[in-house]
Amino acid sequence: MRGPERRQSILELLADRGEVLIAEVCKRTGVSQMTIRRDLAALEREGALQRVHGGAVARQSRSYEPPFALRALRHQDAKARIAAAAAALVAEGETVAVDVGTTAIELARALRDRSNITVVTPNLRAALEVATNPDIRVIVTGGTVRPGELSMVGQMSERVFAELRCDIVFLGVGAIDAEAGVTEFNLDDALVKRAACRHARRRVALADTSKLGRVAFAQVCAASDVDVLITDSEADEHLLAPLRDLGMEVLVA
Repeated sequence: MRGPERRQSILELLADRGEVLIAEVCKRTGVSQMTIRRDLAALEREGALQRVHGGAVARQSRSYEPPFALRALRHQDAKARIAAAAAALVAEGETVAVDVGTTAIELARALRDRSNITVVTPNLRAALEVATNPDIRVIVTGGTVRPGELSMVGQMSERVFAELRCDIVFLGVGAIDAEAGVTEFNLDDALVKRAACRHARRRVALADTSKLGRVAFAQVCAASDVDVLITDSEADEHLLAPLRDLGMEVLVA
C-alpha cells in the first residue's frame, strides 16, 4: 500500500474510532511498525492527530485541511456521481465558475467534452482538464498559487470574480451545515469563493456525505444563499432535512 493510501487509512480509522494502534495499522496495511510511525509523525506535523504510546488519537481543528493527495483518494465514486449530476445542470452557452477541490476537478472532467460553454476557475488542475477542448473558453483567474492545492488565491483572483457575472458557480466545500452555512478550511480560499458567489446567478454546492453537518474555519456564505446542493446516496436524511427547510434544492447522485 502506498504512503498516501496508508495515511488515508489511518485518518479513516481515526474518524471512526478517535484512536488507532500501530499494531492494528501494520496488520491492515502490511507494512512495518517503523513505516507506520513515520506516517503518524507526518500526520502529526500536519495537525491531523496526536501520537501517544502505541498509536495516535484524533486532533483535528476546524482549520485543518487534509492534504490534497489524501482527499483525492476519498469517496472517489461519490465525487464522480456528484460531478456528473452537476454537469447536467450546465446548458449550452452558459458561463460557469468551477471552484477548487477534488470534486471540482471531477466536474471539470465531466465538462471537458462539452461545447460552447465558458469555464472560469481559480483551479489549475480543473483548467487543464478543459483547456484542450477548443470549444470551451477557459478563463483562469490568476493570483497566488497554493502549493499542493494548485488553487489561486488573493486579490487578483477575487477581482476577476468581482468583474464577471457567471450563470452558475459550483462550490467545492470544506463543510456545510444549516446553521453555520458553507465553510472552508482556508481563509484565502473562502475569500475567493465569496467573490465567486457574490454575482453568480445560481450557486450550487458540491458535497459528499463526509462534508454534511460539519463546520470548518471560515464561512463562505449562509446555507440559505445556496440554491442547490448535490450530494451522494450515503447522505443521512436528518442532515439534509434542515437544508431543505431553508429552501435549498437537494439532488442526490
